[in-house]
Amino acid sequence: MDQPSGRSFMQVLCEKYSPENFPYRRGPGMGVHVPATPQGSPMKDRLNLPSVLVLNSCGITCAGDENEIAAFCAHVSELDLSDNKLEDWHEVSKIVSNVPHLEFLNLSSNPLSLSVLERRCAGSFAGVRKLVLNNSKASWETVHTILQELPDLEELFLCLNDYETVSCSPVCCQSLKLLHITDNNLQDWTEIRKLGIMFPSLDTLILANNNLTTIEESKDSLARLFPNLRSINLHKSGLHCWEDIDKLNSFPKLEEVKLLGIPLLQSYTTEERRKLLIARLPSIIKLNGSIVADGEREDSERFFIRYYMEFPEEEVPFRYHELVTKYGKLEPLAVVDLRPQSSVKVEVHFQDKVEEMSIRLDQTVAELKKHLKTVVQLSTSNMLLFYLDQEAPFGPEEMKYSSRALHSYGIRDGDKIYVEPRMK
Repeated sequence: MDQPSGRSFMQVLCEKYSPENFPYRRGPGMGVHVPATPQGSPMKDRLNLPSVLVLNSCGITCAGDENEIAAFCAHVSELDLSDNKLEDWHEVSKIVSNVPHLEFLNLSSNPLSLSVLERRCAGSFAGVRKLVLNNSKASWETVHTILQELPDLEELFLCLNDYETVSCSPVCCQSLKLLHITDNNLQDWTEIRKLGIMFPSLDTLILANNNLTTIEESKDSLARLFPNLRSINLHKSGLHCWEDIDKLNSFPKLEEVKLLGIPLLQSYTTEERRKLLIARLPSIIKLNGSIVADGEREDSERFFIRYYMEFPEEEVPFRYHELVTKYGKLEPLAVVDLRPQSSVKVEVHFQDKVEEMSIRLDQTVAELKKHLKTVVQLSTSNMLLFYLDQEAPFGPEEMKYSSRALHSYGIRDGDKIYVEPRMK
């Protein structure tokens, strides 16, 4: 049978990891020395390979000599074949079947949707624990075949595959712990619930960048569908209702949630978003990648009570009443204006006259003299100012520095300023 045209896996392997391009590195696990086979090796005497092979974007279309793959790859545990030109599952099977210790396989961005994966081919993947099929446009039929033949599969990546629906597998995959299915177009919760049926042991579900609009499921049903779910990522989904957030509490083991970029939160400040989410999700210990400390949780729950205390009864969420039972009804926080005072009222004394005036504290002594010039009928050059703090024990202080700002004196309402003519 003729080999498919293009570069083979074995050809690329020999080129990249030849002694000239990939010198032998000493140390345990750093490389291997493979003696020549009786038939002779393309590298004559040796090929130095790590246990993790990265052969992405190399134009690979076929496997090449299977005997040589078996000789050189017996120790390989991870293989990255992403962004190549593999379109025939038979060729992938020839590679994988000769890598007996393979646990991680990345086939992203290969045009594998052009062929059908038969069960006998999928059987060669049996030892793989982590499989990446991003942007491969793998059909659900292909995924089902893989699930039936990979009894130890723990992590599956199905991103960028243009899925609008989910097709249920005829058998459950009990081993799968992590499903990464971002950047598809799964809008309806009825499709997401199928994932719970297929993967009952799921620990982590990453649904970011799907346009999921709502979680249409009863609380009891959610608990049955995802009984082991510990982490869910709903970044940039279409959720727009607080009731959907409340339903996340139905997952009995959920402790990590990611919810950035959803329509529901657009009208809130950054502080409000985090505090309102923490208060509504009492079991989570990590939100959007950040640990929720005990102190932050209490602050958020108290914030939640105060946030909703003025809402009409029909708009108050049930969580509000739970938290009032926990903390009691709280008083609104006092509004404290910490901005510096911009003006004060002082008594201006000149000769026998006393006049109450409002003066700006952002002006300088020189500017104050100009302001007083018409009041006391003295020129600024002939004017001396003295400031008397009503609590000062040492008497008036001369305001002798023309460029000094008034606020630096600590002037308060009720203090006094004395104006005297300069003695000639």
